[in-house]
Amino acid sequence: MVPAPKLEEPAAPHTSLVFGRNSVLAEVARTCSRIAASDATVLITGETGTGKEVFARLIHDRSQRAHQSLIPVNCGAIPEALMESELFGHVRGAFTGAVAARKGRIAMAEGGTLFLDEIGELPLSMQVKLLRVLQERRFEPVGGSESVAANFRLVAATNRDLMAEVEAGRFRRDLYYRLMVCPVELPALRERKGDVSDLFLHFWKKRGEVREVAPEVLTQLENYAWPGNVRELENLVERLATCVEGSVVQLQDLPVSVRRSALTQEIRGSHLRMVPPLLTPEPMPAVKLAQDSSVAPGTPIDLPAMLRRIEDEYIDAALLHTNGNKKLAADMLGLQRTTLVEKLRRRT
Repeated sequence: MVPAPKLEEPAAPHTSLVFGRNSVLAEVARTCSRIAASDATVLITGETGTGKEVFARLIHDRSQRAHQSLIPVNCGAIPEALMESELFGHVRGAFTGAVAARKGRIAMAEGGTLFLDEIGELPLSMQVKLLRVLQERRFEPVGGSESVAANFRLVAATNRDLMAEVEAGRFRRDLYYRLMVCPVELPALRERKGDVSDLFLHFWKKRGEVREVAPEVLTQLENYAWPGNVRELENLVERLATCVEGSVVQLQDLPVSVRRSALTQEIRGSHLRMVPPLLTPEPMPAVKLAQDSSVAPGTPIDLPAMLRRIEDEYIDAALLHTNGNKKLAADMLGLQRTTLVEKLRRRT
């Protein structure tokens, strides 16, 4: 079975950043450490689930503001009508129901870091006000008449292409350039496959699991595309820890989607097509037939035979991949086991 590898884990508290020794994430972490020493605004970009908040906390924890709080704000989860009060706070009587003054997130982040997650979701009206705060370092609570000094470091994050949002008129160009002081781009998990096993075993151990994991399981996970990135991997660990009954995690314990995706990668690697042949055709069979002097040009194509041959290639690759396990091969091909058995019987 696979022993737990040595991992590179930054010593900063409250972070769960894990990567292998030769990971591309190592350079990203070094860049964040350099950025942390300054007070510059940071924009973290990357797909959903790549760990943008983890890196925001890494920057905060390694900065001179680590003794104060990091205040997160999910810009996509707060209704537009409440966003101004959420960020700037309000005074008593500012609106119906404001029976007492309330401190906003900017004031909460005094001396620390304000983390605006999914900043691409911020309404245009609030983008103007945020830009003013960044430029003047002062703000006014809703319903207030006096401005208040603001001392915070801004770290923002988004999974959107903000320049495309600027061109579409959904994001202010001046705010975009104000955020792009120190950009940090996080690679997707599929771009750092060498980290998958390390991350899996890290989350596995974090849950207190001592059960072993079969080597072929980790190999399968490394071949998966991980559209949900690290978050999807962590959820898979929770699923396996909860649902697996045996003392060893086996290949058949993985979800069908993971097993099927890994097979797709293997078949592509062996030069078999995973798309219909008409979408990526070989040279037309008629050309091949014309080159054969024993066959008259224009002979009709035997399409049923061609399709049977392609189907057989898929079946053979799946059975090879699963060491003859018909149930697992059927799952990867999206078939019932009885259907696969019947197809094999017809070939004899």
